[in-house]
Amino acid sequence: MLKRKNAEDEINLSQVNLNSDENRNEIFPGAFQEENKGILDTLMTGYSKLQIEDPIRPFYENDLQKIVNNVDYGVLKVLQGTWVSYNNSKQSQRKLIGSGIHTTIMPSPGTNAGTIPGKYSFECQEYIEKLTFDLVPGGVRNRGGANEQFCGAVKYDQSIKSVTTVEGQEALQYTPIHEETGMYLWLSDVFNYAATEKTIKEDRGVHPVSPENPNKDLYKSGYQDETLFLIINDLGQKEYVTQENLKGRKYYEIIAAKELKVGAGQTGQYFIPDYSISRSGVIPHGSTVTLLGDLVRNNAAKEDNKKFLFIGPPPFPEGDAAWKYDHLSLSRTMGGAGASESDPINLDKPAPDWAFEKLNDINDPGENKIYTQRILADPLYPYSVRPDLRLRDSNKEDDIKNYVLIQMSSKNKTGAQGGILNVPFVNRFVPTVEMNTRMWVETVVENEKEILQLQYEQVIFFEFDFGDDGGTTSWPHIQVNTLRKIEDVPLDQRRLIEEQFPDSKKIESAASASGCPYHKE
Repeated sequence: MLKRKNAEDEINLSQVNLNSDENRNEIFPGAFQEENKGILDTLMTGYSKLQIEDPIRPFYENDLQKIVNNVDYGVLKVLQGTWVSYNNSKQSQRKLIGSGIHTTIMPSPGTNAGTIPGKYSFECQEYIEKLTFDLVPGGVRNRGGANEQFCGAVKYDQSIKSVTTVEGQEALQYTPIHEETGMYLWLSDVFNYAATEKTIKEDRGVHPVSPENPNKDLYKSGYQDETLFLIINDLGQKEYVTQENLKGRKYYEIIAAKELKVGAGQTGQYFIPDYSISRSGVIPHGSTVTLLGDLVRNNAAKEDNKKFLFIGPPPFPEGDAAWKYDHLSLSRTMGGAGASESDPINLDKPAPDWAFEKLNDINDPGENKIYTQRILADPLYPYSVRPDLRLRDSNKEDDIKNYVLIQMSSKNKTGAQGGILNVPFVNRFVPTVEMNTRMWVETVVENEKEILQLQYEQVIFFEFDFGDDGGTTSWPHIQVNTLRKIEDVPLDQRRLIEEQFPDSKKIESAASASGCPYHKE
């Protein structure tokens, strides 16, 4: 978990409109002066990893409203607003094509678990998207007795339409293919809530000590709120004493306390979340997912308070280095196209000749190539093989000043785990077992102003059927896209979104781009 340096000084951005020039200049004077720092610079300054020895703030009921007014959203606060697909016109000869790329692998018609293995349907399409984030005012209070946590909650709604060509027509066809709703949480602000006279009295669930209890005189409050220890006293007699009077003597039995004392819970282990961000999502196919993750640390950062801010554009691989199975739409269990990370296919060169040949047991003896041939022969190659190369290519003409990177997974290697639940049909035929995502929040300098850009890659793994040897096959389903705030995209792209997502909320005037606000120095 990341903690902010000084919660008392944190400005609450949930009630302000960051897209308004007037509000930006009022709250962040000098927002458009080059010498000042941008929102990502300022936002990530002062955050550090919470450690066991770090001070934990006590919680008092009379501070509740102050805490609610000062909720921490972390980097998630900059997501507020409506984000839409953004096409860099310098990277495309076609207008209004989909900025996103998705690859989908599904069981082939006629197949089911236990029948002929290795049959699958493959689709690779471009898509457009509207993604809306709304900060939940006041945060979310999680009560855990002696531990309390206040989370910054951000709701999201996502709508996606594929973009395809209609045979014999110039017009593009837009088809709804994905809807998702959910919530991000910034898991922060841990408090200690020790027992008080008021909470003990109100929450009491035990009887007073009975007059017949032989140890009644040891319970000064009239309730069993002391732990008693059986000793042998100086007279050789058995006697119960409190911990205060134990004084290091050997004891033989313990009678545990059943009631709290004022201050109970002040000592002992405090809860320290091992992740800073969670995401819960629901899709109408019948799956719900919980992801846990964190900001990626920049180990090369020279300043200690900027360990989560990266300078320049996100690095994406070129050439042979791009053949990494964690990001490919084909897996090792699919045969890997007969390639490997040590003997890769260069995705910045044309697809290999065999992708367009008629394969047989002579030119493809291991059946590795025929499994994946259609993926490499797809018209959207190389994105059909490694979709996040579209993100790389979309950035090539942009001036990206800096970025933060969020990584999340439903199946972490260590620590707390997320998970995926599926309805019976999905669980039976296409069980969804794992989801991993990366999300870049970037500062782009454009027309001497700074605007924000959001890029993401999410990889979902299905498991269905098996190989010739009975082994389980893992089938990747990948989505990537580049988004900007609705007011920061060109007019023709904004009109397309308004046309294709008519249920969108009222779109604000785009007279000026949404600049990145600054804290006052």
